[in-house]
Amino acid sequence: MRKTIMVFLVGLSLSLGAYAQENKIEFTEYDLDNGLHVILHQDHSTPIVAVTMMYHVGSKNEDSTRTGFAHFFEHLLFEGSENVARGEFDKYITNAGGTNNANTSNDRTFYYEVLPSNELKLGLWLESERLMHSKIDEVGVETQREVVKEEKRQRIDNKPYGSILAEISKRAYKIHPYRWTTIGSLDHLNAATIDEFRDFYKTFYVPENATLSIAGDLDIDQTKEWIEQYFAGIPAGEKEISRPTIVEPEQKQEVRDIVYDKIQLPAVIQAYHMPAQGTDDYYALNMLSTLLSDGQSSRMYKKLVDEEQKALQVVAIPFGSEDPGLYLVFGLANVGVEASELEKGMDSEIERVKKELISDREFQKIKNQVENDIVTENSTVSGIAENLANYHVYFGDANLINTEIEKYMKVTKEDIKKVANKYLNKQNRVVLYYLPESAKEQSDNAEPKTDK
Repeated sequence: MRKTIMVFLVGLSLSLGAYAQENKIEFTEYDLDNGLHVILHQDHSTPIVAVTMMYHVGSKNEDSTRTGFAHFFEHLLFEGSENVARGEFDKYITNAGGTNNANTSNDRTFYYEVLPSNELKLGLWLESERLMHSKIDEVGVETQREVVKEEKRQRIDNKPYGSILAEISKRAYKIHPYRWTTIGSLDHLNAATIDEFRDFYKTFYVPENATLSIAGDLDIDQTKEWIEQYFAGIPAGEKEISRPTIVEPEQKQEVRDIVYDKIQLPAVIQAYHMPAQGTDDYYALNMLSTLLSDGQSSRMYKKLVDEEQKALQVVAIPFGSEDPGLYLVFGLANVGVEASELEKGMDSEIERVKKELISDREFQKIKNQVENDIVTENSTVSGIAENLANYHVYFGDANLINTEIEKYMKVTKEDIKKVANKYLNKQNRVVLYYLPESAKEQSDNAEPKTDK
């Protein structure tokens, strides 16, 4: 039976590898004179097109006294422009039968529209308006301040465990701008002047800091003509785009703390410092997370959820980022299970990886899962457009969309054991217990012990 399973897994691996090779993603890329980088991928399989714009600005580019700007602009730049009336941006898209959205990370801001392919020019026009003519005025700023406040209330303040990233980040980083989250400080946003918002726009929303990535049912030559029409006349920026050079010092002692929250069940969060995305160890750590928590057959799920029933959920998540990031292990305790008991179980599974090489069967399985994940990410035109932009912005190599899988396949069982020992150490981590507020009340009301 085991031999049969191994034959099946190897066959699946070969078929996925062949699929990836046969379905190489072809693309064209070039720069306009103003510095705008353009990437075009043609796919006539469905009559849709994804128009995306990625700006190389995230929360790490912010002033420490004005955090939250990058995320704020994600909202603000839907307000309208000189030629798009306030509140009309979304209407143009929905009336054309499309969808649109945006998101912000520590490192970049990403806008996209998915449209019927005959509406490609609409997407190009709207993104050119966002880049050149966005309205940065008091009305828009005040409107979006309230939107961001409501978002913070819904996603962080009033959401169970919603503050995890903020609580982890401020303890894991002492000097690097990753110490604050993308939503930043509402006090900073309230204190900012209109001139400060306009300065941020003029600094970062410029062609040389942007990548226009389009994928779908398009004609390459015609699309180039339209891009020239809408974007070539936009002037390059006049300000220097500074990049943070701060290096977070090595953590040499475990940090532990307790956060009391409006929750019912305890949670344990462990955050280990890890290398930047794209490094060899980064790929090995990603495969380690697949081994530990990807699916119900993963090690942590089988041990802590199924067998010992210490947890309702347990996940290992490597937060890849442009600068060294964090490898998070999150466990949600089962009813009646103490946080300390759950933590012992999480540590036990990590220690097992550090001491023993994983089996051939497990190794083949996680390779298959990684291959499948990569194929899935590139199964839509929007996913392709975003990945092409990501690879260009972060690594200057959009073709990694076709070759990055090779970096994963070079990872060995020994590499996985090595990175577990190198990074998943107590002196390199922050540990938070999330406990119900009632636990704090019980602790505060407990009578002090006296010696007799």
